[in-house]
Order: sequence, then structure tokens, then C-alpha cells
Amino acid sequence: MKIDLNGNVIEEQKAVVSVYDHGFLYGMGLFETFRTYRGRPFLLEWHLERLAAGCRELDIRYVPDPDGLQARIRRLLEANELEDAYFRFTVTAGTDMLGLPAEPYKHPTEILYVKSLPPIDLSVYTKGKPLQLLESRRNSPEGAIRHKSLHYMNNILAKQELRRYPWAAQAEGLLLDAQGFLSEGIVSNLFFARGGALHTPSTETGLLPGITRRYVMTVARETGLSVSEGLYRWEDLAGADEIFLTNSIQEIIPVTRLFDREGIAHTVGDGTAAPITAKLLSRYRNDCSGESYSSS
Repeated sequence: MKIDLNGNVIEEQKAVVSVYDHGFLYGMGLFETFRTYRGRPFLLEWHLERLAAGCRELDIRYVPDPDGLQARIRRLLEANELEDAYFRFTVTAGTDMLGLPAEPYKHPTEILYVKSLPPIDLSVYTKGKPLQLLESRRNSPEGAIRHKSLHYMNNILAKQELRRYPWAAQAEGLLLDAQGFLSEGIVSNLFFARGGALHTPSTETGLLPGITRRYVMTVARETGLSVSEGLYRWEDLAGADEIFLTNSIQEIIPVTRLFDREGIAHTVGDGTAAPITAKLLSRYRNDCSGESYSSS
């Protein structure tokens, strides 16, 4: 594949960064993942807004350029002969001396990765997928709120744990926080509905406030749904009418089975996608493909 390094399209094997890049040395960097629809990334402004806010906190002098990034995305699609694709846009602190920085990072490194969209069994949007409760806990963010940073060990350890449950094939893993409250999936945010109201864990639990999470909360409120952020337990999920997960690649995925750590299964609702989930997914699909939703 060809990728973009600091605005230059090159073969991925030739793309290198310095061993003194503080993204490599100290994990000082952030990234956004998204996919395109008809060649355009959905909610790109929100992705760049989150990225820029994180860079300001890390003192990385990165200035978002939505139009320029759109052009870079188009070039990569053409260079790799793809109509649509999965993208990861990474901004690292850039090269500096060995040791902690004495001043702001003024020359960040930008890398735009691309790969073919992963195959998805379309039946998952009606039949749903399982959610496996994990022993691994969501670690606390370094700052006031979690950024999508290069510090990803917590997620990787959770993914390794998920592989240890033989009954949880195709499942997403669920992380609790240190106090035992629901936090998020390994690569997703969590929602559940009960009595016609929508609930999602609070950012107090250390979760990453995802872009699709933000979209769902915004659209749900626009359509008259009550949306609450709070501190919830595993038992709240077991009593839910419907559950779903969100991320920018898989969109909105219904959860129809819960597994505890002993492998005991609980069916959610009637075991298929329920009305609120289906309605929100339909709206998402309409907005992302028709580009009718304003992210301003």
C-alpha cells in the first residue's frame, strides 16, 4: 500500500520516522480512525476538532487543515485504486532530544495510513454480536479526559484477555473502570436502552469520548430520545431492553448476548436488533452516505 508521510505519498515500506521522534520514545502522539463513504470521510470536522484539542494539551503545535486532509485522502484512494477505505491519521510530537521536552513540540510528524475496509458480515446489524465482560480494567487517563493517544497497552492487554474466552468468538470485550462501573469496549463505546430512554457511561469512567458516540447522542436528542450519561453496573446491562456499540468503522452494532467471565450467557431482548438501535443505524447510514448531516 501507499501511505502519506507529511503530505508525500510513498510506498509503506519506505515510510520511516526518526528513532528520536517523541511519539516513538514517549508515546507523545494522537490519532484518529475513520472510513470514507463515496470517497468522503464522515464527520471529519469532529475528528480534527478532537485531535486538535488533544494536541493543545500535549503542547504539539498542530493546526488542522480539513481541506488539505480531504485532498490527501483523495490522493491515497487514487494511488491505491480504492473507492473507499479505512484511514488512520496520526500526529506525533516529532523529532526532539533524548529526554523530556523543555519547550513545545513545533514540528510534528503527520502520517495518513490507509487499508482496505475489513470484511463485515452484514447479518451482524440484525443478529447482533456478543459482549464479553473482562477482568481487565479501563486505566485512568493521564489528563482530565482520555485522548486517542499512542498509549494503547491497556487496550492490547484487554484484547489478549478476550482471546482466552473460547465461547466469546466474534465478541467485543467490555472494560469496567477501577470502581467496577461500565466504561467502554476495547474499540467501541457502549449504549443501552431501557424504558425508551438511552444511557451511556460517563467520561468519569475513563472512556474515550468517541466521534460516533457523540453523533448518536446528538441525533438521539434531536429525535426526542432521552439520553443520560452516568455510572452503571453490569446488572444494568442485564436489565436493558437493547444494547449497542459504536465506532467509526463498524458504525452502530447491536449487542444481543452478554457473557460473564464464567461464560454464562444472557440474551438481550429477543436476540435481534431492537427498534432504537435500528432507527439510529438507519439515520447514520442515511447521513454518512448522503452527506446530509452537518457536523458544525
